[in-house]
Amino acid sequence: MRYLVGQPVGVSLANGQGTSGVLCGVSGSKVLIIEYMYQSQFALKQYDFNMIQDINGFPPCQSQHPVY
Repeated sequence: MRYLVGQPVGVSLANGQGTSGVLCGVSGSKVLIIEYMYQSQFALKQYDFNMIQDINGFPPCQSQHPVY
């Protein structure tokens, strides 16, 4: 997981919900993720390891051509 620090990630939570944001780090038994809220507001959220089912880095964009 440490190789994903500073990268955009998708997080699957154990309760079936999910979130996405930038993985800011791991501290003790918590994962720190900065999430976009609205307008220009972001929130740093903490998730306990036992709340997380899976963390995946975002895949690269497939098309380098504009989509119309």
